[in-house]
Amino acid sequence: MAGVPNGEPSASPLELSNSIAAQGELVRSLKARAASKDEIDSAEKMLLSLKTSYKAATGEDYKANCSPGNLAPESTSGPEAPEAEEDFVDPWTVQTSSAKGIDYDKLIVRFGSSKIDKELIDRIEKATGQRPHRFLRRGIFFSHRDMNQVLDAYENKKPFYLYTGRGPSSEAMHLGHLIPFIFTKWLQDVFNVPLVIQMTDDEKYLWKDLTLDQAYGYAVENAKDIIACGFDIKKTFIFSDLDYMGMSPGFYRNVVKIQKHVTFNQVKGIFGFSDSDCIGKISFPAIQAAPSFSNSFPQIFRDRTDIQCLIPCAIDQDPYFRMTRDVAPRIGYPKPALLHSSFFPALQGAQTKMSASDPNSSIFLTDTPKQIKNKVNKHAFSGGRDTIEEHRQFGGNCEVDVSFMYLSFFLEDDDRLEQIKQDYTSGAMLTGELKKVLIEVLQPLVAEHQARRQEVTEEIVKEFMSPRKLFYDFQ
Repeated sequence: MAGVPNGEPSASPLELSNSIAAQGELVRSLKARAASKDEIDSAEKMLLSLKTSYKAATGEDYKANCSPGNLAPESTSGPEAPEAEEDFVDPWTVQTSSAKGIDYDKLIVRFGSSKIDKELIDRIEKATGQRPHRFLRRGIFFSHRDMNQVLDAYENKKPFYLYTGRGPSSEAMHLGHLIPFIFTKWLQDVFNVPLVIQMTDDEKYLWKDLTLDQAYGYAVENAKDIIACGFDIKKTFIFSDLDYMGMSPGFYRNVVKIQKHVTFNQVKGIFGFSDSDCIGKISFPAIQAAPSFSNSFPQIFRDRTDIQCLIPCAIDQDPYFRMTRDVAPRIGYPKPALLHSSFFPALQGAQTKMSASDPNSSIFLTDTPKQIKNKVNKHAFSGGRDTIEEHRQFGGNCEVDVSFMYLSFFLEDDDRLEQIKQDYTSGAMLTGELKKVLIEVLQPLVAEHQARRQEVTEEIVKEFMSPRKLFYDFQ
């Protein structure tokens, strides 16, 4: 296969590691575009061969995101080892075989981030004077980098700004896509700071079978759903990469600075790119990194380079910002801080993936009340028992029950959520009753979102997406 070493023992461990990462990406891309079974089988055999060669060369099983000689600190032996091997997280793929979902404690260790603990949550509450968002109270945002540094700045009246984004791969967004925006809106409200939202339509053009016009059209449509979350138009700039990079010298200058300080080997190691990937993919990480630096937005921050950025995102995006944080001091900028969320599960369970091509894998923001009811009743994975008698006797399992997981994201009342958990775990509440509660929560939530989106005119979108001065109180 072109560009992939054959995995003979003469290859170094680092070369084998890079080849495995690249071959894994090839296997995923073949599956994503529904290649022939023979082609996928051949690629998977090559991947297995490379992993075998790696173990022969190093004495260790290959582990994603770990360089040879720099393996994650947990032991690879013992009964827990197979489960540790089965979680895989990168910006394009999230895989686990556990019905409970990804083991986030192990992911924190592997990625080298810090757990959001009660002390940090209490500090956020004290700094803002607001009750912490339910995503913080329930550990949905569970990990961070340098959040204490952001709070230090805020308490000393020093500025920071928010940055998050969306890869617009289809016209319709689903509930999972809303998670970072719901939380970012809360952060904007309680800290009263400006926000930039990057629509990576260029990325989707490079990775998906889309035309440039389609990718940009999806960006505009997705922007309407984002605006419907309630962001303050005076403090929010939403931009399409395809549009903005051509009109902002400050942004493009930072892209080039980042590109100069990241090697091809580094992006191959971080993102698993192969020699057969187009050069657009290889250079894209610098574009996602650039909004982390305030002078990428001269209309908002003029030429200031000292304003720290806080990025709320799902933890699968962390590799981009590990790279960014490594580069930042070398080009004279502050490292961005991050808040990481867990993943929103597919209806079929936490070990399956939501897909825009499978309408039954999630609740979409375009779904009718009837569609929501049918999807939850037919497809939401249950933690209940096989019979009512068994369920009454032994109770249900909230850790794998998708309806309960969804309620933990969207039901605001902590006391009610805890009561539901007790009732379901004891067997007092049946699966059908739990699903009914979820339907009653989701139907008005989606309907209200649809009503707000209806009010988002083309003129409003244009204003949000126009480079301009934002309102803030920075000194």
